[in-house]
Amino acid sequence: MKALLIVPFVLASTALPGMAMGSSVAAQLMKLDPATRLEQRCDVEAMERIRADPGRFTPDKVLAYAYAEPIVGTNSIRTSGAAFRSGGKWFHLSFNCKTSPDHLKVLSFQYAIGSVIPKREWSQHYLVP
Repeated sequence: MKALLIVPFVLASTALPGMAMGSSVAAQLMKLDPATRLEQRCDVEAMERIRADPGRFTPDKVLAYAYAEPIVGTNSIRTSGAAFRSGGKWFHLSFNCKTSPDHLKVLSFQYAIGSVIPKREWSQHYLVP
């Protein structure tokens, strides 16, 4: 596993339950196997939380495994090697996501946004333009 560079993080966390998810997203998630549903639900939560930060980012993609394999529990994912795309750029991301047993409701979510990822690293980490 490739070591990550130490990057300054902007920390954003909350103890509040997950943000509202549309019924169409929930219906789509229920079609997935439980492990995939957990990952996708946490990815969606990451995008929603990052987007809710005042005017800073407009994420359209999150990869929990870009720089390191996530640590997956029965109802949780923790990753320090995630990435998200916003405005045509990729950024380092770490998050800790805990869900209900059906993986539809996020019970807690904390995240930290890191620095921009240089374009020369994109292809080796599955980051597409």
